[in-house]
Amino acid sequence: MTYLLLAFALSAPVLKDTTTANWAEFRGPNGTGHYTGPAVPETWGPDTHVAWKTSIPGKGWSSPVLMKGKLYLTTAVPKGEGKQVDQELRVLCVDAASGSIDWNELVFLQEGKSAPSPHAKNSHASPTAITDGERVYVHFGHMGTACYDLAGKQVWATQKHTYKPQHGNGGSPILVDGKLVFCCDGTDQQFVLALDAKTGEQAWKTDRKSKAKMRFSFSTCQFVEHAGRRMIVSPAADFIAAYDPTTGEELWRANYPQVGWSLINRPVYTSGLIVFSTGYDSPILIAVDPSGSGDVTATHIKWQYKKFPPNTPSPIAIGDHVYSLSDKGMMVCLDAKTGKVHWEEKVKGNGFSSSPVLVNGKLYITSEDGKGTVIEPDAKELKATDGGDMKEKTFATFVPHNGALYLRTESKLYKFQK
Repeated sequence: MTYLLLAFALSAPVLKDTTTANWAEFRGPNGTGHYTGPAVPETWGPDTHVAWKTSIPGKGWSSPVLMKGKLYLTTAVPKGEGKQVDQELRVLCVDAASGSIDWNELVFLQEGKSAPSPHAKNSHASPTAITDGERVYVHFGHMGTACYDLAGKQVWATQKHTYKPQHGNGGSPILVDGKLVFCCDGTDQQFVLALDAKTGEQAWKTDRKSKAKMRFSFSTCQFVEHAGRRMIVSPAADFIAAYDPTTGEELWRANYPQVGWSLINRPVYTSGLIVFSTGYDSPILIAVDPSGSGDVTATHIKWQYKKFPPNTPSPIAIGDHVYSLSDKGMMVCLDAKTGKVHWEEKVKGNGFSSSPVLVNGKLYITSEDGKGTVIEPDAKELKATDGGDMKEKTFATFVPHNGALYLRTESKLYKFQK
């Protein structure tokens, strides 16, 4: 989730220019959640700074992504009424300038009678799409994965890699070296999978070898380059591990001091450490040094924070600090290298699922009930101002780009601009 400006040489990733880069994946360039560019509104709402608003059919908590003036997002459209109706799993393209829906394609049909019920906070279309500028890749967890060109024509689709989900789908795919990589952590089997992005064929598959009692999770992988070593970092129900992008070989793993499950957030790489939260029931924010090999539990866990860590929102790194937002709205500022707590404060709103983003040096957050807050990062105290109120459920994460702010609510996609 989060990456910092080039920290020192070998301990930091090579970052894309967040001023001009498209917001092509969950949390934008490199998954950091960082945007620098033309100013976007610091207040928003159903009738505040609205450039356009477009109704999105069905339901989906996936965030939009943006590439070449187009937004891409997924949704699930029920075929009828009731709990066990068929669902059309669809991908949409929305024009960023006008808000018009350019195309809306059916990807998969999910049969209601056999479909597992998603968690009350989940949907049948929760993973965020990703694009490389030529194609759009959409993922629906156990239901399958597909690729479309930018005109809406399907290039490939696969439903080969099935597993038994718990609470539906969640984790988003990433692109590394021409491979589409994602986690498949079900109740029956747990593995990390890489598909050839051009063909959809399996490039590699690595068994998690989990020993947890409850093994299901929904985390999004993170690509990291540390001390010249390239790796895909991925939390599971009872450990976090790093995998070789070429072969899928496990490079190292760190077991949690207490077993977690249902991990949702995306790790952040900052100050030479991987920072992430361990999920339910009692989450722990943990920092791991990614330089080891094999089982590094006893040697490479550098700090832990247990008081107000998140279950769902991903942490974000700014300079030498990590900002973490709990599901109940406790914002915490910690020293990225030591885990020292600078402050812990409650922000407004009831329930938090979306992840904070850094927009021109300020944190933008929104609660599940649509209440927004803008925070000026400060290691001494919380400096927060009211962002607005969407007056509607809001679980998706902001997309800032080229002076505009995009936000998906339960029924609409909004563009805010001064």
